[in-house]
Amino acid sequence: MGKGIFLKQPSLPETPDELRRLIRSGEWTGPTSGLAPGYVQANLAILPREAALDFLIFCQRNPKPCPLIEVVEEGSYEAAQIAPGSDLRTDLPSYRIFRNGKIVAEVGEITAYWRDDLVSFLLGCSFTFESALIRAGISLRHIEEAKIVSMYVTNIQTIRAGIFFGPLVVSMRPIPKDMVVKAVQITSRFPAAHGAPVHIGEPEAIGINDLSKSDYGDAVTIKEGEVPVFWACGVTPQAMSITSRPSLMITHSLGHMFISDLLDGDLAVT
Repeated sequence: MGKGIFLKQPSLPETPDELRRLIRSGEWTGPTSGLAPGYVQANLAILPREAALDFLIFCQRNPKPCPLIEVVEEGSYEAAQIAPGSDLRTDLPSYRIFRNGKIVAEVGEITAYWRDDLVSFLLGCSFTFESALIRAGISLRHIEEAKIVSMYVTNIQTIRAGIFFGPLVVSMRPIPKDMVVKAVQITSRFPAAHGAPVHIGEPEAIGINDLSKSDYGDAVTIKEGEVPVFWACGVTPQAMSITSRPSLMITHSLGHMFISDLLDGDLAVT
């Protein structure tokens, strides 16, 4: 699970604009992990005008799961700041459509769902710090096993803003005990990509009773000598839609992100 489907099977381009064109044409429909190495990928949440201000405030109050990279004004579908010329209706491989808290469709493009009152939010993604972890010699199990990263709903509550409230979702990566400090140091440099972990070890303390049963994504192998490390996750808005029940929310499908023109280093702090 987690491997993309590429119809023509040539080698993939590495530049964001070429990959977005490939996705737009329907030639790449799989997850985006590992695509365009060195470039920032983003979570997506699209909401009607009447819910957009509440969500903006929610992101400001909860920057760990929802680090804002760009807010696209009402009616526009171009992420002009981070990917000029892009089209948010077609440039992700897969989208989820939520109505009143329920997933009603999972589709390859959202042109038919587009409305002039929609506001788009692009949020930082952990794929950014994953590249830095790999460069530092920390292997990632979900990549080794060709899976989507494990994600879990926790008992940690986010800070409410208007209609939006609900539990924090975390992603989990097994890290060797002697590499945990390094992983914390590296990810701390990327606050716009969820930053440092929110919890280390003892999953029961945050309401996760069985790591073999992920709420989103895929469970992965945890080997002897490894510690489960948990980061705030951009899937939090999808879980929150169940409790908040906006009339419409459009998001990325799990692992199917928006590829921007930003470099990973653009989000790093010294």
